[in-house]
Amino acid sequence: MKKTKFGKYIGLAALCMCLNGCTDFIDNAPDDIITIDMIFDDKTRTEDWLAGVYQGIRDPYWDYTRYDAFEILANDITPSQGWLPYWGSDCGLGFRVGQWEPNSGWSGSYWTMSKYIRQAYIFMDNVKALPKQNVTESDVETMKNECRFMIAYYYWMMTLAYGAVPYYDDDMTSDSPDLMRGQKSFEWMVDWLDNQFLELSKVLPDSWSTLYGGRATKLAALALRARVLLFAASPLVNGNEWYLGFKNSDGENRFSQTYDAGKWKKAADACKLLITEAEKQGKGLYITNDKESGKVDPFMSCYGATMRTEGEGNNEILWFRPKGTYGDWEQHGTPRGCGGNGGLGVTQSLVDAFFMEDGTEPILGYNADGSPQINPNAPLYSEKGFSTEPEYRETDYYLMDGYNDNNYPDVTPERDGKRLIVQPNTFNMYCHREPRFYLTVVWNGQWFKWENRNTNFLYGGPDGGPTHDAPQNGYLNRSRVSLDYIPRDNNHPYRPAIIFRMAEAYLSYAEALNECSERMSYEQEILNNLNKIRHRAGIAEYGTGTDENGFTRIKINFADQKEVRRLIHKERRVEFVGEGIRYHDLRRWKTAHYGIGNMNEQGENPDWGVNGPDHGMNYYGTEYTDQGDNAFFKRTKYMDRVYPRKFYWYPIHQSEIDKDPTLVQGPFWLGE
Repeated sequence: MKKTKFGKYIGLAALCMCLNGCTDFIDNAPDDIITIDMIFDDKTRTEDWLAGVYQGIRDPYWDYTRYDAFEILANDITPSQGWLPYWGSDCGLGFRVGQWEPNSGWSGSYWTMSKYIRQAYIFMDNVKALPKQNVTESDVETMKNECRFMIAYYYWMMTLAYGAVPYYDDDMTSDSPDLMRGQKSFEWMVDWLDNQFLELSKVLPDSWSTLYGGRATKLAALALRARVLLFAASPLVNGNEWYLGFKNSDGENRFSQTYDAGKWKKAADACKLLITEAEKQGKGLYITNDKESGKVDPFMSCYGATMRTEGEGNNEILWFRPKGTYGDWEQHGTPRGCGGNGGLGVTQSLVDAFFMEDGTEPILGYNADGSPQINPNAPLYSEKGFSTEPEYRETDYYLMDGYNDNNYPDVTPERDGKRLIVQPNTFNMYCHREPRFYLTVVWNGQWFKWENRNTNFLYGGPDGGPTHDAPQNGYLNRSRVSLDYIPRDNNHPYRPAIIFRMAEAYLSYAEALNECSERMSYEQEILNNLNKIRHRAGIAEYGTGTDENGFTRIKINFADQKEVRRLIHKERRVEFVGEGIRYHDLRRWKTAHYGIGNMNEQGENPDWGVNGPDHGMNYYGTEYTDQGDNAFFKRTKYMDRVYPRKFYWYPIHQSEIDKDPTLVQGPFWLGE
């Protein structure tokens, strides 16, 4: 075997996050004499290398937000633009206002996935059984399959970002004569990924013990396959007229040139297979019951779906990263005056998207000036005035613990076995909303238990402007923030960094079936999968009669495919806040370039895009009122977003094209 010296080998520097708690990689050997043989003759070092192959998995918390920009390029999470001078170009903040070019340098470039692919190939070429160290041939085969899985995962992330990427089926070194080989088409990559993930699902383990959590499994392979095929069936890449005639350097069309309805059926079948195999293993939606009533507790169920570990009974997780930088995520969404950075907010359109507690929609759309079209059939909703009574719900959700206000001495955190959810003197926009709303949104004047006071986002207030460490549109983010997080102690309780959970499988299945040509024959199956999510969320299901939660189901016209599509899309939005899903949904639906005040081809004024003005409450408001020039509680434009068509695909950095002239830049990056 070829011996190579590795003086502090760059691939080994990343191996510190070993999944099985390994010892120091170097042991007692001098750095400059570590060889491939020495690595793969040793069990611990072999496992370290394998851990390094996993190291490229992006963190679903802070990577997805600051660096990969999945969250901040979508329209749910909105960080303070004032952070741009401090975060620098190494983030996606500039992209939100159009500052994105092929020479933009940033850590979110998925081109770097190639180094992890190469590490995986090196591992597969060199790993071997070590009988004296209890490494069997079966262990070797499993580890090789893990590498195959990770290679496919990295290729998918590259394909998701760029559309067409160079593909190598072996370890390509920098001096290889075949290094410059252009790009494979999106269609080719999807077919390859489909086959890889399906075959891997037949040979990977069903599960791992807690000690090895996060490693590749059968269900992880099926989950990624379902996600790939759903994207491939969607309008962006399924016969999109934008890309007609757009070719790679070898003359191959980069994307499909004609619409294929069969792709939706293939995606639906992939989702169905995933659901079937997952449920065989006891997977499903995480549901917990209220201790007092014994009924489904939608607050703690939805909370636990992203915050509880498998060891705590969370049967919803299909794949996760053992470690996430949730500390940064929590800190940046905590009010400045409460020990946080105070500028990671949620958008007004997300606030508008959440349902009322009875399951109705408060906002149906927007006028050309950005003002909302309030649903006349949502009597619980109002954008005028403030509540005079508290709201209690049957739940164990303890966000309002410690609540006390001398103006309302009779209002306590608990009453008659119910917990306080909304305190008096709350702007009516935030009253009577569904549980997921209260798991996601921090608003001005809300009780903040960690400081024993209400938030104060007024301009000049302890949590408001003029600083950049303040909510620029009047809201902060609470999604995936621990109830037991203590801001001033920098205490961030552990939770898994979930990459895929069962809720996505159910909603993806419903979406794919709804797009099938024979959709009318799937009515009950579509509604069943959509209603699983709504049932857990504690809001009325769609259909007729009374649901298990006692709500009168909401009637819909199932024959109206467009309306059912809208409802499925909306459910995905409010279910997956902050999980890195929304941006790719907007992309694959080909709606990201729309926005409030930016009508689509049908003359509609949708909220499902990111191009145009963003609204919120009045950042400069100095009075806790909804009346007058100084009012905080009034819809106000706070920034203009920019999203041209070229942004649908990440640009290949110009330095890569300079090195390899067979690479073709993404659509429209060289001009329309």
